[in-house]
Amino acid sequence: MNEQDRQRNAAWQAAHQWKERARQARPRQGMSGPRLVLTWLMFGVLMIVGTILGLFFLLIGWAMLPFLRHRMKKRMEQMRAQQAEDIGGSHYQHDTQSHQSRSSGHLEEHEVLEGEYREKK
Repeated sequence: MNEQDRQRNAAWQAAHQWKERARQARPRQGMSGPRLVLTWLMFGVLMIVGTILGLFFLLIGWAMLPFLRHRMKKRMEQMRAQQAEDIGGSHYQHDTQSHQSRSSGHLEEHEVLEGEYREKK
């Protein structure tokens, strides 16, 4: 294909125009020295700030662990005491409470698990 055929070809002309536009849009020079250094310094500062924030939140989490452990331990003790009471500790008192709660229309959660329920109409 000679040069004249290429110039008459629409696809070749479009490709050539696209190539010229790309060349004009591209910056002719790279980043200047001070601008490049400033960009890297800002990147480094942001990395340091992010690391410090991460360590700060990690230390806060570690400091909160004993308080959270204490709260969970209290909750487990409360659940064990409730379970021991439900199993056999005060059966007569439990029966009178459940009878009173049934007569007042309020059902406790464990009563529903035992099979007592009401149908809503």
